[in-house]
Amino acid sequence: MPDRGFTHTQLAARAAYLLRGNDLGTMTSAAPKLYPHMWSWDAAFVAVGLAPLSVERAVVELDTLLSAQWRNGMIPHIVFASGVDGYFPGPARWACTDLAAAAPRGPQTSGITQPPVHAIAVQRILDHSRRHGRTTRAVAEEFLDRRWPDLVRWHRWLARARDLDGNGRIALYHGWESGMDNSPRWDAAYANVVAGAVPTFRREDLAHVGDASQRPTDAEYARYLWLLEEMKEVRYDDDALATAMSFAVEDVFVTAVFALACEVLAVIGEEHSCPNADVRELHEYADRFRRGVLDTTDPRTGAAKDFDLRSGRWMATDTIAMFAPLLCGGLPPGTERTLVRTFEGPKFCGHPDLRYAVPPSTSPVSRDFRPREYWRGPVWPVMTWLFSWTFARRGWAERAHLLRAEGLRQASDGSFAEYYEPFTGEPLGSMQQSWTAAAVLDWLG
Repeated sequence: MPDRGFTHTQLAARAAYLLRGNDLGTMTSAAPKLYPHMWSWDAAFVAVGLAPLSVERAVVELDTLLSAQWRNGMIPHIVFASGVDGYFPGPARWACTDLAAAAPRGPQTSGITQPPVHAIAVQRILDHSRRHGRTTRAVAEEFLDRRWPDLVRWHRWLARARDLDGNGRIALYHGWESGMDNSPRWDAAYANVVAGAVPTFRREDLAHVGDASQRPTDAEYARYLWLLEEMKEVRYDDDALATAMSFAVEDVFVTAVFALACEVLAVIGEEHSCPNADVRELHEYADRFRRGVLDTTDPRTGAAKDFDLRSGRWMATDTIAMFAPLLCGGLPPGTERTLVRTFEGPKFCGHPDLRYAVPPSTSPVSRDFRPREYWRGPVWPVMTWLFSWTFARRGWAERAHLLRAEGLRQASDGSFAEYYEPFTGEPLGSMQQSWTAAAVLDWLG
């Protein structure tokens, strides 16, 4: 079926217009209605999209995020925009300023984190700065010099506070920390969470997404909020969380992203004469957490799996997370080719009923597949971008180009949706999503 969408020139203009419209001054809202604040990994991807428009504005985006970094090194998953309502749970529910000794005294934040993709954004900012004059390059390099210690502290916190068993895998205490909130990856772990009494709440998301089937259920939300109460009970203390939380999983996808990000940041450090000790430490983290990912893989298929720290069980699912080793590398060549064939084959991008040859969040052949339900089936353009960028970095130019071409075809309707129905291409979730526009701008930049 031919696509009758916007041309690339029109699409780039609409994406730039969207980011300008979502700009709150020093931060970009993830989406104007459903997500009116700054989200951590959204902000990194937004900076990727801003960089071809304005390196200076992309720097401001990351500066704002890093200004909300906790004293222990954590970058929180939400930085709340001052005076902006319309999202639940808001800062009063998190109560981080009152409870957490490590929380910043200035901006209000949530008490959890998100995938560490920020080094990729720094790399894209530096890439674009080289295409401009001396002044723009100076802005990017001054930002790197000024924020290098904060970026290293962020990586160091993940490596030290969240590798609970020293096996090179990042532990999460909430599905929200994965960025893939209601993925089938977490079904077994959430099933063992017995929610106690949760203070009364009213969800804001259903006021902006009329079809409730696209969103997590109320029962899921009760568990989400119970975990928040468990965190508050121990005042968000890193050491206490390790034993207090009823949800604790080793996330193989976040671990792979972390290994990749450590390598990217180490290379940046080498190129810009950052402290040798920091660069060595980052390379060591990249190696350690890459091994952690590889230790989870099936020796025949290369597919990776998560681990439930509470039940002591592996969790293998047919979701996009099984391709974590393609992000960080390290598989034996034959096994890697097998995993790539699965990625491109009928279980994922090559499924014959897909509208576009891009990876759905859950395999259409899985019993857990739900084509309209958040991370249980829909296609997320930002995931297509991440794999496209990583494949290009690894020298897989043809594969990267195909994902880019298909991702742009999907986005050509100009809705910049949060996610899309994989068979029909219908835009779902929140419209005017900043990171979707950012992915398009990078592809077209």
